[in-house]
Parts: sequence; C-alpha cells; structure tokens
Amino acid sequence: MEALALLPALDPSEHPEEALFASDVSPAFLRQHNVIPLREVPDGLLVAIADPTDLGTLNALALATGRRLILRRSSSAVIQELIDRVYGTSNIMQQIVEDLTSDIDDATMSDSDDLDRLKDLASEAPVVRLVNHLIAEAARRQASDIHIEPYPASLAVRLRIDGILIDIPPPPVRLASAVVSRIKILARLNIAERRLPQDGRIRHIAGSQALDLRVSTLPTVHGESVVIRLLPVNAGIRDLAAIGLPTPLQSVLHHLADAPHGLILVTGPTGSGKTTTVYATLQLINKPERKVLTVEDPVEYQMERVSQVQVRPVIDLTYARILRSMLRQDPDVIMIGEMRDSETATIAIHAALTGHLVLSTLHTNDAPSAITRLIDMNIEPFLLASTIRTVIAQRLVRVLCHHCRQPSKPGEDFLAVLAASDLSTSAPEMVYSAHGCEACNGTGYSGRVGIFEMMMMTEQVRRLTIGRVGASEIARAAKVDGMITMLEDGLSKVVAGITTFGEVRRVTES
Repeated sequence: MEALALLPALDPSEHPEEALFASDVSPAFLRQHNVIPLREVPDGLLVAIADPTDLGTLNALALATGRRLILRRSSSAVIQELIDRVYGTSNIMQQIVEDLTSDIDDATMSDSDDLDRLKDLASEAPVVRLVNHLIAEAARRQASDIHIEPYPASLAVRLRIDGILIDIPPPPVRLASAVVSRIKILARLNIAERRLPQDGRIRHIAGSQALDLRVSTLPTVHGESVVIRLLPVNAGIRDLAAIGLPTPLQSVLHHLADAPHGLILVTGPTGSGKTTTVYATLQLINKPERKVLTVEDPVEYQMERVSQVQVRPVIDLTYARILRSMLRQDPDVIMIGEMRDSETATIAIHAALTGHLVLSTLHTNDAPSAITRLIDMNIEPFLLASTIRTVIAQRLVRVLCHHCRQPSKPGEDFLAVLAASDLSTSAPEMVYSAHGCEACNGTGYSGRVGIFEMMMMTEQVRRLTIGRVGASEIARAAKVDGMITMLEDGLSKVVAGITTFGEVRRVTES
C-alpha cells in the first residue's frame, strides 16, 4: 500500500493527444476498467489507471500492447473524460457502423420487409454492439432516459441528462429497424407488431453497473419511437437532506412519519422526483415494529423489510385490487405509487381513516391543487380534511458544477422576484452562474436537487377544503399559515449558490 501511495499522480502535461493501440484495446474495455494508455516512452507505455491494485486489468493491457506499463494514478472522472476526448462517441459509432454487413440497403427497411431477415439483422454482432454501446454511453453519462426517434431522412438519438435532452451521434437511418428490433428482442416484445405501443423491461449489465431498463415503443408516421428509462438496480435510497428538502421541512416530515394514521401526498409532474421523496420518507417509517406494504408500477427501489407489489394490468392486478387485498394483510403503513383514478384514491382515503399511514403521489402543479384534484376525483371534501396531514409539491433543478461555477452580480429580475417574496433573506451581493468545463461536459451543471413546498393541513386549510374553494384561495391561506412556495425555496438555493435563477424560473414557470 505504501508503494501505491507513492505512485505519481497524472500530470496534465501527460494527457494523450491520440488513441494508442486502438486496434488492440477497445474503448469499452478502457471505460469499464478506468484505464487509458497515455503515450509511449523509452521505458515502455505510460498508463493512467484509477485502481492500481487491479492487476488483472494491468496484465491484460500489457499483454494486448506488448509493452511494459509505467503507471500514473488518476480519478475515474478524469480517465473517462480522456477516453471521451481521445476516442470520441462518434468515432466508436462510426467503427461499429463500418463493421455492419454490406447487405444492408441504404434505404430504411419498410414494414413489408421479411421478418426473419429483420430478426437475423438484429442479432448480428455489430447491431448488438451498437445497442450495447448506446446503453453503456447513457449509463456512463448518468442519463435517465434514451430517446430513439425516427424522422424521414434521419434517426435522432438523445439522452436526458439532469432533466435536459442532449443529442448524441446517431446510427444511420437505414439501421433504424435493426436497432429498434434489437431493443424489442431484448425486452421480449413482439417485433412484428409495429402498429401498437408496447412496454417491456430489460435487465442489463453496463460495465460493472447493473441496470433495470424500462422500454416503451410508440408507432409514429416515420417508424417506431423508443424510449428507454435507465434505473440502476443497486441505487441507494437517498435521504431527505440529499434530495434538497430544507431542514425545517425535514423536521416536520420526521414528526409526521411517526403518526399512526393519515395521508402524506407528494405531487408534481412526471420526472420531478416524487418517488425518490416518497422512498426517503419511507426510510423514516420503516421500523421493525411497523408492517409496511407498497403497491407500485413499476417497483423502482427495493427495501429491506418492506413487502412490495408490482401492478400487472395484463392479469387484472390493478392498484385498486391490490389495495383491497393489502388491507387484509394487517399493514401499519401503505405506500401507493400513484393515485391514478377515483377507485384507488377512495380506497387510500378510507385506509387513512381506518388507522393506516398512507403515502402516495399525485400529478398536480402545486400543493394546494392536490385538494381540488382529489375533489374532482369524487372524494368528499370532509374526508380530505380528516385524513390529509401534508401535501409536498416539488420540482428538480440542475445543480451548478462546483468545478467551474463563477460568481456574478445578481440580475434585476432575480432581485425583483426576491424582494416580492416572503423570504427574510437580504439581497446578496453575488450569486453564481453556469460556465462549463470538462467535468460537466460543458453544461455548467452536474446533478439535480429538489425545490419544495409543504402545505400543512391547518385549521384554515381544512375549512376551505370543506367549503370546496379554489386552489388559489387555499394557497393564500397556506402562505398565511407559513407555507414556503417552491419558487421561494428555489430562490433560497440560488442565494446559497446551489443553482441559478434561470433554472428555478424554468421549472416553476415563474
């Protein structure tokens, strides 16, 4: 260990200018093992590696290059960035495409193409490598989704990274059918069915990372559009502090998690992190003395000592049917992945009334709108007033890259909104702006954090709920009772240097 500690760190002057031994060592191998050849020197081959104790990788690299290795220590992030720069996604894609058999016509395969030929094409090694490369690239860049979209003269491939779609070099449009068919084969979908949407899942290994891939296909006028959601199998459940919940709201949620009954709702649009917040809350609740059951579609995280049930509409295993059975399982806590219909909402409300703590999510723009949405789903207002403990609304904003964020003077629009808010924070002399560097792929942002509002069911909010008033009037009463809005929480995070006002304005539409 002492010898490893003395191993020289990689110096920027030693960064490679070109790919070495590209025909002998694949970029996929380098990515997987966090190693890269830097340059040839008189004594051998200079190599950067994240784990100098990985003798298997070092022996394989020495064998493939026929050189004596001279090691430099470096971080995984730097090595991955060097691999990107030297080998390049487009170069890897071009190499794979060139390896495809020459019998693929330049024209895009039509619906009338022979099905057996399409199956054979989708199983050819280059197509397999191409799809594997797309998934590996998405996983490496920590994308949440892969979008494959056919157009008349092109095929677009985009990755959703930190909530924003980013184009990456696509394969030729003539390979659209082969790529889509390969994905459908992996997801065990019907490759002959191109007229109807289909959903499936794939368990995939990208490097050392196990992924659960959710596949959705949608027929469009130019072919099938495919979206793949990437879910790390062993992703840990984040706690309330990690997701960005303000400290005062954490204390309130800790208290509510100990309640014997009632309803805790988390609201927001698709992709706003509702499930992550629910699971972070569930961690507080999950104790040996409590029986916890969940019904989800899909089950995104797995928890010890929690009985989780997957909805399966194909066999009529719906939210409502599962919930009715769950109530006979003597639960203390029930988590419902989403209140999708009146029947599910009614069962959840009655469960909260009869001595169960219920957590669920709902699609609304803010916390007060959850009340009016549930009333629209034919839930009696007096039941809502009796059962709801709190409603949390949230969005996700991108976090400024700490390597390259730059101090700047706050803009007049930010200062005006801050002055009009109920925050006691004084106007800052400096905030931070996005710049862009190698560490954040030039975006200026790295990762996301939540902005929140928590509406407590105070006496005034209860009276307004029973009176069936609108969401705006409920919001005014909640603010009088101390509710901090998502916009105001976002402003606090701008002042703290976590994000930018542009990000907050983008997700709150303010």
